[in-house]
Amino acid sequence: MFQIKTFNAIASEGMERFEKERYAINESEQPDGIILRSQKLHEYAFPESVVAVARAGAGTNNIPVEECTKNGVVVFNTPGANANAVKELVLTSLFIAVRPVVQGIEWVQQQTETDLASHVEANKKQFAGHELVGKKLGVIGLGAIGAMVANDAYRLGMEVMGYDPYVSVDTAWSISRRVKRAQEMDEILKTCDFITVHVPLIDSTRNMIGTKEIAAMKKTARLLNFSRGEIVDTDAVLAAIEAGEIGGFTTDFAEERLLHHPNITVLPHLGASTEEAEINCAKMAARTLKRYLETGVIKNSVNFPTVEMSFHSPYRITVIHKNIPNMLGRISSAIAEFSINIDNMINRGRGEFAYTLVDVTETDEAVLQDVLARLESSEDVVRVRIIKNQEVI
Repeated sequence: MFQIKTFNAIASEGMERFEKERYAINESEQPDGIILRSQKLHEYAFPESVVAVARAGAGTNNIPVEECTKNGVVVFNTPGANANAVKELVLTSLFIAVRPVVQGIEWVQQQTETDLASHVEANKKQFAGHELVGKKLGVIGLGAIGAMVANDAYRLGMEVMGYDPYVSVDTAWSISRRVKRAQEMDEILKTCDFITVHVPLIDSTRNMIGTKEIAAMKKTARLLNFSRGEIVDTDAVLAAIEAGEIGGFTTDFAEERLLHHPNITVLPHLGASTEEAEINCAKMAARTLKRYLETGVIKNSVNFPTVEMSFHSPYRITVIHKNIPNMLGRISSAIAEFSINIDNMINRGRGEFAYTLVDVTETDEAVLQDVLARLESSEDVVRVRIIKNQEVI
C-alpha cells in the first residue's frame, strides 16, 4: 500500500483518485508521496521514503527542488490546470484598467440623494473610460496562461503580439495565427498599450522587467504581472509611476509599498483562486503522482525529464542516476548478471541527472531485490525502485 501525506486542504475531487484499497492518506510519517498547495517545505525534513512531491499549482518556489533532485525525489506541478482562472483575472484587469468600474460602484454606494437615478445620470461622465477594441496587447511568455490570454484578447478585438523564445510545439499549435509573434521583447515594450507577463520565476527571469525595460515602454502603457512578484522590479515600477513614465501597473502580488498609488492596482493573489482551478489542480496533481508511484512514468515534472513507456511486463525497474556516459550499459549489465531478460527500456536525461525505465520478465521478488541492491551500490545511482505491475501479476 502506498502512503500519501498531504499539506494544506486538497480538493476532495483530487484525493478521491487515491483508491482506499491501495492508498493510505496521512497515516504514516514515512510517506511515499506528498501532495500540497502552498505549504513551504524548505524546512521540512524529508523522510527517505519520499519518492515524489506533487504541487497542486504551477509554481514550485515553496519546494526545495534542487535538494529533491539530488535525493532522487521527483517534483511535479500542474501546468495549465489553473490557466483559465488566471486568464479570466487578467482579462478582468484589462477591463478595469480602461473602465473605472470599481470607482463607479464605490461612488454609487456612497450616494444619499432621494432622486438617485437622476443624480447618477448627471454625474456618470466622471467615470467615462475607454474600450479595449483596437488597443495593442503584448504578452510576454506564451505558456498555457499566456497563450489563452493572447487568444481571448484577440477575440475581444485587441491587436495582440506575443513574445516567447522557448514556446513549445504544443503551445504554438494552440495560439491563433492572428497573434503576431515578436522576435525581440523590445518590439512589445516599445509598441504595446498593455503588457502582461506570464513567465516562471527562475534566475534568468527575476526582475526581468526593470528600469531599462520600463523606460522602453510607451508613457501611456500599463504593465500587468500575474506570474510572480519578483518578475517585476518594484523599485523600478514605483520610480516610473512617480515620474509619469508609464500609465499604470496591475499586480496580483501584494506589497505594502505598492499600496495607495492611484495608478497601481494590487490584487490579493487571486489568480488561481477559483473552485474550478483548485479542483483541476488537485485532480492533475493526484493523477501525476499516482501514475508515477504505480508505473514510474514521469510527466509534468520540474526537475526530471518526461519519460513515458507502456507497462506490460511483470515488473519495472526505475533508476534515477547521474547523466554520464555508459550508464545504460552499466544498468543493463547489472541486470544481466542475474540472468534477467529485459523486455523494454527507455532513458532520458535532464541536466546533471537522467532517468531510466527497464521492464523485465523476472517475477522472483528476491532476485529483483538483489538487482536493486546491486544498482544502489553504484555511487552514480541516486535512487532505484522496483514496481510490480498490478494489472499483470
